Amino acid sequence: MAQSNMKVRVQKFGNFLSSMVLPNIGAFIAWGLITALFIPTGFFPNESLSSLVDPMVSYLLPLLIGYTGGKLIHDHRGGVVGAIATMGVIVGAPDTPMFLGAMVMGPLASYVIKKFDQAIDGKVRAGFEMLVNNFSAGILGGILAILAFLGVGPAVNGFTQILVAGVDWLIDAGLLPLTSILIEPAKILFLNNAINHGVLSPIGLEQVREAGRSVMFLLEANPGPGLGVLLAFMLFGRGMARQSAPGAALIHFVGGIHEIYFPYVLMKPMLLVSVILGGMSGVFTLVLLGGGLVSPASPGSIIAITLVTAPEGMVYVANYAAVLVSTVVSFVISAIVLKSGKQTEEDLDEATKKMEEMKGKKSSVAGQVTGGAGNNKTLPKEVSKIVFACDAGMGSSAMGASLLKKKVKEAELDVTVTNTAISNIPADAEVVITQEELTPRARNKVPDAYHISVDNFLSSPEYDKLIAGLQNGISGEQAELIEQAEKEAADIEPNLDQDDDLLLEENIFIGQKFATKEEAIRFAGEALVKAGYVEDNYVEAMLEREEITSTYMGNNVAIPHGTEEAKKAVIKSGFTIVQVPDGVDFNGEQAKLIFGIAGKDGTHLEILSGIAVICAEQENVDQMVEAKSAKELMEIINRK
Repeated sequence: MAQSNMKVRVQKFGNFLSSMVLPNIGAFIAWGLITALFIPTGFFPNESLSSLVDPMVSYLLPLLIGYTGGKLIHDHRGGVVGAIATMGVIVGAPDTPMFLGAMVMGPLASYVIKKFDQAIDGKVRAGFEMLVNNFSAGILGGILAILAFLGVGPAVNGFTQILVAGVDWLIDAGLLPLTSILIEPAKILFLNNAINHGVLSPIGLEQVREAGRSVMFLLEANPGPGLGVLLAFMLFGRGMARQSAPGAALIHFVGGIHEIYFPYVLMKPMLLVSVILGGMSGVFTLVLLGGGLVSPASPGSIIAITLVTAPEGMVYVANYAAVLVSTVVSFVISAIVLKSGKQTEEDLDEATKKMEEMKGKKSSVAGQVTGGAGNNKTLPKEVSKIVFACDAGMGSSAMGASLLKKKVKEAELDVTVTNTAISNIPADAEVVITQEELTPRARNKVPDAYHISVDNFLSSPEYDKLIAGLQNGISGEQAELIEQAEKEAADIEPNLDQDDDLLLEENIFIGQKFATKEEAIRFAGEALVKAGYVEDNYVEAMLEREEITSTYMGNNVAIPHGTEEAKKAVIKSGFTIVQVPDGVDFNGEQAKLIFGIAGKDGTHLEILSGIAVICAEQENVDQMVEAKSAKELMEIINRK
């Protein structure tokens, strides 16, 4: 258990590091291309344009990382203070690119200003908010920048020099290939972000500044070891593994999505030897021939590697040779492993589930491997209970359950449909429906159930597939449940004006604009507070709930609400509606209608059911988005 918790903590730490770096990869690539093109040894040497190189790596990239790290902790305000503090480490150690320093000071400074804001919350006199906000950010940012200049910058500079010296020693001693013993298994365990962004990239950027390229960027990004495994499955695999290997190889090698090959390795743990030896042979080739990149290759595809290869003919040869050698070595060993052991078609499906459990969320490419099944077993022939589960059990699950009840009733099926929090899923649930990111938790809770993952709660095709499966599989011999099922699946046609206290015209806000989903959620939460539905701390619980998994439902609708623990902060059930005609980004989706929800003792479920039915039709959502007043929007809701 302790080892598992440690692994989870390392994964989270690595994910946090990557969250600071990955949004800014475009800037890294821009710097890498300018370096490759215009430095004295570049393709088109240009003294004037090459003057961009040092300021970008010294100032632009660390400041972007510092701002992003701060924004992750405390939104834009945290990002600004994080950038101010990052400037301190940059100037405090001018001879070293301060990527590590930015990763430290950005989040740290943001955390300080966040705690300050929490301490003064509600204590600032009306009219002085902007004055206090601006001066507090400036004063605390300035103090942290000075501390970073005096202490953190020199300390990080010394630490970086130690790491660089250690790598130089490994290279001189011919031991750098041994790093693959750690790196390749770490990739399979999703610990690579901590290694790559925490250690390899900062060292690599320092080496680029001194030598024009670095082998560090290819230690983890080399697609050769994974490609060798997939090629072996193409020739010597069986069943689904063999059929899916060509597509996986294309996604891995050209698309750079390395996790596509992880299930194949997990299916045959001996293949870890293949990727380790493949990685070692690739690193050995790089060192021997003098390969390297000018910036991180993200994603780790052959295209990205080509674009950021140092602009020298022999360096291209070295990099391609490293990929080729690692592929061949991995392929040969993988072929031996596959030919010497038995395989079954079920192995790959189980390995994919194991990979997703280690990752802690559903893989975005797992469907390419397993065909998207993602279930522990087939749909039972007879189903009496379907449970729709979400984190708190009062928002997305209630809306999803409402739609399913309607579909179940229309199909004349004797099946009960309920909603609950994941922690309360009953042991006798036969079918469990959850958001994609929550499926691993639900599967751990009720491993014997049939699990369905959805990403669009309001119009998921999985609902109709389930109904079709139930119609084909249920025998009708469930007489005992008929009466209960009819009660559960009662008519849920919208009747949203039954309780005037739940949804008031004064709590509908038209024509709002937000830069981030956090701003939108906070606005909806504060509206619930002002309306007397919830206590102040419910707003933070809404933001915390959003971090667990997105409350975006589909059809341009989001329903932010608090966590399960925050139910005690609900005074009474109520809603607020925020119209955002231009949309606000919810993890890549545009939410234009935001329903802030406070649910107490289930009294909100009927109105939530009505909203679900209305919003299931995109045409209805579009009409509400185009409404010019709160009264007009309310009328649209009540006449549907």
